[in-house]
Amino acid sequence: MEDNKRKTAVVDENEIAKQRKFCEKVASVVSKRYGEKPLACVITYGCQQNVADSERIKGMLKEMGYGFTENRFEAKLIVFNTCAVREHAEDRVFGNIGTLKSYKQENRDVLIACCGCMMQQQHIADRIKQSFPFVDLVFGTHVVHRLPELLFNSLTRKKRVFEIPDMDGAIAEGVPVLRDNDRKAWLPIMYGCNNFCSYCIVPYVRGRERSREAADIIREARELIADGYKEITLLGQNVNSYGKDLAPKVTFAELLQRINELDGDFRIRFMTSHPKDCTKELIETMARCDKIAKHLHLPFQSGNDRVLKAMNRHYNRAKYLELINYAKELMGDDIAFTSDIIVGFPGETYEEFKDTLSLVDEVKFTSLFTFIFSPRKGTPAAEMPDPVSHEEKTKWFKELTDLQEKISAENMKKYDGRSFKCFVYGKGKLGDNYVASRTDGNLIIEFEGDESLIGTFQKIKVIEPLTYVLRGERERN
Repeated sequence: MEDNKRKTAVVDENEIAKQRKFCEKVASVVSKRYGEKPLACVITYGCQQNVADSERIKGMLKEMGYGFTENRFEAKLIVFNTCAVREHAEDRVFGNIGTLKSYKQENRDVLIACCGCMMQQQHIADRIKQSFPFVDLVFGTHVVHRLPELLFNSLTRKKRVFEIPDMDGAIAEGVPVLRDNDRKAWLPIMYGCNNFCSYCIVPYVRGRERSREAADIIREARELIADGYKEITLLGQNVNSYGKDLAPKVTFAELLQRINELDGDFRIRFMTSHPKDCTKELIETMARCDKIAKHLHLPFQSGNDRVLKAMNRHYNRAKYLELINYAKELMGDDIAFTSDIIVGFPGETYEEFKDTLSLVDEVKFTSLFTFIFSPRKGTPAAEMPDPVSHEEKTKWFKELTDLQEKISAENMKKYDGRSFKCFVYGKGKLGDNYVASRTDGNLIIEFEGDESLIGTFQKIKVIEPLTYVLRGERERN
């Protein structure tokens, strides 16, 4: 008999109510301290999940009486929401925090806070404590919902506040959200990861996989649709694992089907999928459901089986291609593929890297997110022998990007003259009077049009294929 006891911890409603009380307390404190509505600047690094977290941080800050600015030097509260996936991101964070030292010295009433994945690592928190004494508040990924309480403590006590509990995390419902966009929404469906790829720090800083209840997700999706949102992107470190901790279990494909059945004119996207857990059921659901974008972001990281095993990815090249070919069989040219690739994993040889090149050439990805291996302290890969120089890896990297550029240019040609229903998401780059839109298959088409079209669906005909973008024209009814 299936165990009907939920395996994931959920933040108690009383705790959420307690944080609402702290919102009121903070609002009172900042009103007395600043005499006017203080401004907060929230600076976000990293993935879409971090962006979604920042939207919740801003939602709570709004409840606490803050307004918002993108200029950190006019803010009374500066929040760095950090990313730990690559060394470059960490260096940027430290550099940007450092630039605030003199600003803080001249403005003693300013508070500086750091949160996100970097802060969940003890050695990073220790560095902040020792090298950046002007940072007032540091908190980890598992206590974002407690920001009102932590900020109140930081405002009313003379000592710095560090809150980085060593735990697996919990689901916190009822946290207010202030979204960055009024037509495109991020909708987290789960948090954490159980995969422990040997190069990845995410399971250590985000905790174990934990899924939101399907009813809560459906309710939020329905509210977004009612509010006029046209693109809803479901988020998780591994959305294919959704529901494994629920009782009774709900598969990701089942969740997609239920959202697809909601009334309204909208499009569903999702990321990120892990090939290990990607199922034929998911691909069949994508093919069947008219509101699910025909775009599959499926990171393969390496095309060589030995390297994949060293990465602890739990699939091989043949399994990956089986999924790709099944999607092509069901959706044909309608399906678009994107992926992530790590170049120069420790111990990878050039001959093994060539297997990655051949896989890219076989699949014909729309676009790729490519990275040279970046060691993360605390992961197994960081301790592996790595004899290939960064200079050599850079040559491999260029070979890969050159290949993908050629493939992208060839891919684009087949769309010449075709028409697509597109979501117009922002200003274009081809000219001052251009706006940018995205097809169901994640292709970008820019066309001449007024900014009033942003946030709407339009039918666009391709009139010129370029390398990474298509130029189009709007079709009138």
